[in-house]
Amino acid sequence: QEHYGGLNGLTITWIGDGNNVLHSIMMSAAKLGMHLRIATPKGFEPDLRVTQITEQYSKEYGTKLLLTTDPLEAADGANVLVTDTWISMGQEEEKKERLKAFQGYQITMQTAKSAASNWTFLHCLPRKPEEVDDEVFYSPRSLVFQEAENRKWTI
Repeated sequence: QEHYGGLNGLTITWIGDGNNVLHSIMMSAAKLGMHLRIATPKGFEPDLRVTQITEQYSKEYGTKLLLTTDPLEAADGANVLVTDTWISMGQEEEKKERLKAFQGYQITMQTAKSAASNWTFLHCLPRKPEEVDDEVFYSPRSLVFQEAENRKWTI
């Protein structure tokens, strides 16, 4: 909101694990007037109950929702590209399996080629290079450090 001046009509794209951070975005995006595009590997989708509620919110608030396994499809037209850790606390034993499953999900400039011309990138940190490459992470389009600062105000 701080960057775009408002949220209504923006398209936010999540590329990565169907985890708690995604669930929070899913529960709020439509209520804020944001279209949501989600790309997760098979087997790593968001919780079905959260997806069902999100589908209802999308209908209720007139927003669009896309769930896919294709990161490039999800990135199409996105104003905001978002990812998070692929290996959360307690999942360390699954690291090899997860890294294999998430091949092709790293956010790169190639991922962003079909995004909106004003696209930005968010990540709640800490970031691993397999999730987003240095070119995107350290680019002027990356708002991760402003995001981190804003989070401090809520603590």
